[in-house]
Amino acid sequence: MIQAVLRYYAPMRDHTPWHRLFGIALTDLFTGRPWRVELEKELALKSQRLDVLIIERLPGAAAATAAAALADLPDGLENLTAHNVLSYKSKQEPLDGWALEELIGHYVTYRKLASIQAATGRPPAADTNAAVEPPAAGYRLLPEADFRLYAVATRHPGKLFRQLPAAARTPSAWPGVYDLAWGSRRIRLIVLNALAQHPRNAPWELFASEMDRIRYGLAHYRPHSPAAQLLRYHLANVHRLELPDMAYTLHDLLHDTWPMIIEDTQALSPEQRQALLERMGVEDRLRGLAAEDRLRGLAAEDRLRGLAAEDRLRGLDPEQVKAWLKRTGH
Repeated sequence: MIQAVLRYYAPMRDHTPWHRLFGIALTDLFTGRPWRVELEKELALKSQRLDVLIIERLPGAAAATAAAALADLPDGLENLTAHNVLSYKSKQEPLDGWALEELIGHYVTYRKLASIQAATGRPPAADTNAAVEPPAAGYRLLPEADFRLYAVATRHPGKLFRQLPAAARTPSAWPGVYDLAWGSRRIRLIVLNALAQHPRNAPWELFASEMDRIRYGLAHYRPHSPAAQLLRYHLANVHRLELPDMAYTLHDLLHDTWPMIIEDTQALSPEQRQALLERMGVEDRLRGLAAEDRLRGLAAEDRLRGLAAEDRLRGLDPEQVKAWLKRTGH
């Protein structure tokens, strides 16, 4: 059973979905804070699903309340605003000039999308594949100050730094955090392998590539949800490390995982549902169904197949049986 759970949620180590895991960690980080995190945001002026995270202040959350919510966030996120566009490059991907160009392109499209939604008074569509039409009367772009750009890189971007003049990269008060001038935009750069080791940076350390940093992150990461507990367990499994404490056991993993698996079955295709049913025994499939539900859709011949003659006749009015026999010449 444990192996089945791990197969369900843990891809092969060579195919670890780093962007999705990173998004889960950030979603957990902002639990209880006045921002929401959107993964693989559909920027649907034209269908364009992107490897980008949107950290958007929740409706009704004033900047004053947001200031208190910034406390204890990992280094580099102290200047969040209403709309924050974040690009992440794992240890397998370089952060280079083209990645910054893409980030700016994502920002331009997202600013249009957010402005249209603000002009029409419509919240983001539940169907993320639905295109957003601008109002016929036109719309005004939201203020540029309401948007900030972030690039998170696991490794030091040496090639990018060689492309930039020294004056275009400004170190911040935190090790590993820089402000870059790229064209007309300023981009906050966060280098995970260069951050100060501190409990507040544990969510970043989980995605570093240096083993001592990963161990530190696992030891100090404090999940806010069962999904993030599972993330912590999964990352320890990916790196073949033992969790630094015994508080989260395999029993806890199963307890947290099965409700998520059950919830996910609602999104299964008919073919996937059928495959799941075929793995279950007949009694499991029928358990809880009323007799009429079990028989619904079956022809009379199918309902009677396999029954002995006396079982087929049980419960019938004897007089009706005699009348039928006489009528049919039996």
